[in-house]
Amino acid sequence: MKTWKKFGLITIASILLIIQYILAFFIYKLPGYPALQWVGGAIWVLSLIFGIAPIFVLRRGGGVAKGKSYVETTRLVDTSLYAIVRHPQYLSGILFNLALMLLAQHWLVILLGAISAALIWLDIQAADQDAVEKFGDEYRQYMQRVPQTNLLLGIFRCIQAKRSGENM
Repeated sequence: MKTWKKFGLITIASILLIIQYILAFFIYKLPGYPALQWVGGAIWVLSLIFGIAPIFVLRRGGGVAKGKSYVETTRLVDTSLYAIVRHPQYLSGILFNLALMLLAQHWLVILLGAISAALIWLDIQAADQDAVEKFGDEYRQYMQRVPQTNLLLGIFRCIQAKRSGENM
């Protein structure tokens, strides 16, 4: 996928996420199901972990040149969060959308979140294509081992690999 097209998808998704956040902030005090709001808060914290931790993981293990952005890796990173999901920061965006939906519990926030999450998912497809071009067969094998964003499947596979003695 062309760079401008990828940039456009993630830009639109980000704008929708910001609008969703602003709306959720104003709608949050409306009556809703408190249990769903607690779940939304927990998902929000999880989204922060998946959004921030990759910065350090990629810098440490990705062969990033001094002074370069953490995303400018020269080695495939398949440890830490990257052993659970291939795209933790994209997952963070999707989780953040879900958290806002559960916190606000308003149809407009849910609609914007669904659209934003779908655009993020489309950008994930492009990111996988780019990574295959960059890392080749090594990334294709990684794709077979680690799910894109399915956190539960990723945790399950990691547990299975540890039990069978495989190196993740």
